[in-house]
Amino acid sequence: MNILIAEDEVSLANAIKRILEQQGYFVDEVNDGLSAIDYAKTVGYDLLILDVMMPKLDGFEVVRILRKDGVNTPILMLTAKTTVRDKVTGLNSGADDYMTKPFDPEELLARVGALTRRTGEVIVDSVKFADLSLDTASAELTCGGETVQLSRKEFEIMRIFMSNPKMTVTKDRLLDSVWGSDSDATDNNVEVYISFIRKKLKYLNSRVSIKNIQKIGYRPEVAE
Repeated sequence: MNILIAEDEVSLANAIKRILEQQGYFVDEVNDGLSAIDYAKTVGYDLLILDVMMPKLDGFEVVRILRKDGVNTPILMLTAKTTVRDKVTGLNSGADDYMTKPFDPEELLARVGALTRRTGEVIVDSVKFADLSLDTASAELTCGGETVQLSRKEFEIMRIFMSNPKMTVTKDRLLDSVWGSDSDATDNNVEVYISFIRKKLKYLNSRVSIKNIQKIGYRPEVAE
């Protein structure tokens, strides 16, 4: 199950991400309102967790824009604003729940569980694209009768590619999503793991390849 966190306090965003990942969620993290809109519109998330006070666009405006554009993903507002008026504003803008900081991790998980159950969707245990199937529980990538085991970072990169096959994914996006915004990882780290994945795709004899879009990033392509 995929969750997006939009929180400009990087240390808090990382803490929430760790809490959720320990429960088996797949989590992306952004730190401003415009990025939140971009990610929410291009990735199929099961839940959005939005801070209110963010640079570029505040959380209330992010919710209004997403709802106006037809994004119906459940939204949990997480913020230091505690007045009833602020809560009403958040809920009226289209949010589904409102939680104030500081928060208890158990309460956060309970609210996340309630909101994701509310969608009535079945948790997907695999992601498929072209001739590939990615098992989200075992991190195994299968093509035909062959299967390879992916490392954690290889798995997270492939999950992003296979969930968004028509989107060019930038190196910055991969660094933020896979290594974390406070990591010392560089473009070279991304290139190394892309190389690992390409070798495994070649071993599987898959029709899928990872194309380098010069000066932009990467996109999966399927050979005819």
